[in-house]
Amino acid sequence: MFEISTEGFSLGGRPLRLLSGALHYFRVLPEQWPHRLRQLRAMGLNTVETYVPWNLHEPRPGVFDFTGIADLDRFLHESREAGLHAIVRPSPYICAEWDNGGLPWWLLADPQVRALRCSDPAYVAHVDRWYDRLVPLLAEHQVTRGGNVLMVQVENEYGSFGCDTAHLEHLAVSLRSHGIDVPLFTSDGPDDFFLTGGTLPDTLATVNFGSRATEAFASLARLRPKDPAMCMEFWCGWFDHWGTEHVVRDPRDAADTLAEILSSGASVNIYMAHGGTNFSTWAGANTEDPATGERYLPTVTSYDYDAPIDERGAATEKFRAFREVLAAYADRPLPEPEPAAPLLPPARVELGESLQLFDVLDALAGPERAAPQPPSFEELGIGQGLALYEARVPGPRVPYPLSVQGLADRAHVYLDGAFAGVLERDAAEVIADVAVPQAGVRLELLVESMGRVNYGTALGESKGVRRVLHTQQQVHGWRARAVELGHGTPERLDWGRSGGTDRGPVFLRGHLEVTEPADAYLALPGGGKGYVWVNGFCLGRYWESRGPQRTLYLPWPLLRAGRNEVVVLELDADAGTVPAAVEIREMPDLG
Repeated sequence: MFEISTEGFSLGGRPLRLLSGALHYFRVLPEQWPHRLRQLRAMGLNTVETYVPWNLHEPRPGVFDFTGIADLDRFLHESREAGLHAIVRPSPYICAEWDNGGLPWWLLADPQVRALRCSDPAYVAHVDRWYDRLVPLLAEHQVTRGGNVLMVQVENEYGSFGCDTAHLEHLAVSLRSHGIDVPLFTSDGPDDFFLTGGTLPDTLATVNFGSRATEAFASLARLRPKDPAMCMEFWCGWFDHWGTEHVVRDPRDAADTLAEILSSGASVNIYMAHGGTNFSTWAGANTEDPATGERYLPTVTSYDYDAPIDERGAATEKFRAFREVLAAYADRPLPEPEPAAPLLPPARVELGESLQLFDVLDALAGPERAAPQPPSFEELGIGQGLALYEARVPGPRVPYPLSVQGLADRAHVYLDGAFAGVLERDAAEVIADVAVPQAGVRLELLVESMGRVNYGTALGESKGVRRVLHTQQQVHGWRARAVELGHGTPERLDWGRSGGTDRGPVFLRGHLEVTEPADAYLALPGGGKGYVWVNGFCLGRYWESRGPQRTLYLPWPLLRAGRNEVVVLELDADAGTVPAAVEIREMPDLG
């Protein structure tokens, strides 16, 4: 039995110091899980911690997926086989720099849901239905049933968001009623408003921080004197946003803070021990001011996090510094770290085939929808991707400013089929002064969504366009079609098609010949912004013209001996940024 007392934790009557590391199964391919879990053991950890992203597992209402990268059951089995205890931090909300903090996009399309992460009845009804599917799976892995799950979290950093204690109590009761009998816990920042807003009286409270451990634990002790000290998120690195500098932390500085945590007698969960990758369109976003939602900052594809185990599973200098600290608390000699998978030799994949997006729109897009105002992505029935909005501006008119309001997040603008420029969220909303001939002008906006905000007051944002103005007059009478981007998109492309338009984004294809599958890093010199697929699997977004990340990690399980398909969607082709080839490199470039 796993038990908690003021002095600490115990398992089967013996004291247990939790030396945990975060490793998210959904950011690593299943074939790589055993290696990454063994790396945690080699660093000196005895526990693995993971979130559970609701939106990954329930992509549409009532449609559940627990296969492949979403096979939580398999991951927990493999973590036990690796000799690790487990801490699970289930949905509904996880933050995690993950799209919408793990909340499904389709919640935003339900008119009955008036608010998220609170006692709103319609929201709670969706959560309850999700728990009906998720929690029994988790319950089977509890240490009380012969598994390895020691603790389960109630919500996540709730004190950073609200103070609806009744909502937290409902979640805790729901976890218990669905079979969770191991201890529950909350995790929040160490300040008083975090801990008074996000905790429950009879539930373990833990704290999250990156430095000043003694001060954080003193704050926890003042407000929760009966709870043993545990840092549930020791931020040993950080994540990156497009257009900002790559963040790193000195290994020795991080190791010194880890030593401070452990010398105080506390338990710890290293966030992240291994970060992995935000594949496909799962990367989230933040805002510069979480309280106001001002200045949107989308997260990059890599979730390397400057973690001690890097994106492809290799031990780093930080790994060795942490291992030196953790070895002093191990009950047996630590196993040696394993090497990462081999790397492909440098190569160049010519992108010799092309298809214009507008020529294949019928194969990719959903049904057209007409509306007075531009419908949102959610109203069009997609989570992430592209939406083409089309309307007519009547004429004749002298030149007036054309402006787009509520853009989320980036739009290519076309006037009578001619490219007129790109608008970006938080940048200038006005494309130009546009004169309109007597016959009017056809206005098209091709809008791309980036990640939904995962933290703060902007959580739960819609994607698309709110309104379009020509001078002060709203443009009405819209037709819209949406293209969902993600795994499988290239399967709908007809590469035998010839002729067509010479405008707009372009799909490019080449083939990589491989003798034996191995890891690689992909670069797109000359590219602008877009997406990359390998054998139908979406590696994620690239933004070569913005950075800081300029290579994408290609894991070996995605490759097969022989010919491998590489497909690129270059969005900024109108601006002349069309990559001629994909380069296979041996080193990452994260900025």
